[in-house]
Amino acid sequence: MSITIMYKGRKRRFAKRISARKLLSLSVMASLLFLISSRSTESVYENHVRVNVVKTGLEEQAKLVEQLKTNTEQQVGGIASQLATLQTRINQMELLTATMAERAGLNSEDFVLKEEMKTLDLSESSLSKQIEKMSDTLDFKIQQLTALESLMLGLNIERESELGGRPVGKGWLSSYYGVRKDPFTGRPAMHKGIDFAGKEGDAVIATGAGVVTWSGTRYGYGKLVEIDHGNGLRTRYGHNAGINVQVGDVVTKGQAIAFVGNTGRSTGAHVHYEVLKNGQQVDPLPYVYQ
Repeated sequence: MSITIMYKGRKRRFAKRISARKLLSLSVMASLLFLISSRSTESVYENHVRVNVVKTGLEEQAKLVEQLKTNTEQQVGGIASQLATLQTRINQMELLTATMAERAGLNSEDFVLKEEMKTLDLSESSLSKQIEKMSDTLDFKIQQLTALESLMLGLNIERESELGGRPVGKGWLSSYYGVRKDPFTGRPAMHKGIDFAGKEGDAVIATGAGVVTWSGTRYGYGKLVEIDHGNGLRTRYGHNAGINVQVGDVVTKGQAIAFVGNTGRSTGAHVHYEVLKNGQQVDPLPYVYQ
């Protein structure tokens, strides 16, 4: 079977025979091309819609992030301003504390902040570090004021004990008696003595006459000297680098009994000084200023 197709031109006519099979093939191909073209156009449109949706979502997220950034900067600025204000007040309190100690006839250097605590570095990148530093400064200042208060209340020490003075010739008071942050665990813990920081190897001196009842290593204290002064009073000198006396020795007030060290549970060269009354640790500071 064949189909005759007539073509008309300007000057002539002609006819061409095309078989039905060829005509069917052409029709199928045309249909496929149309379908592919339609699907391709539809796929591009759908992708365009998806891209627009994602783009709009990202733009909204960008606006939220920018707003969050602005809010955070304002909050950080406010916290930094409050920290600076607190530091100013601490500096004023520092001056007042030193003046009070001096008027009371005490060593004002024992009631001022350590040098690294006096200023707050607001250029630090971590705000949490600044807050932690301020917290430590406040805790230390509270300890100083508590110690100063106990002295100015006029605590009376029994004269017959003859305890008095510092357990070191050189050095500074670095930690007070009472609850403080444990330097190893970071948790609150009772500190049953006071610490005098100094140079390793400097002399540790007896604060009163007595008999040596311990000379050697003890858990936590490192190399320890303990002296019995009678009347229920004993003193302890811990973390020594070396010891000059033995159990049973009679020592006099001011005698060099050991050397400043960093033994035992210690984070630096210092003397841990304790006063025990009837077997219980008490605040040594009033005895230091006896």
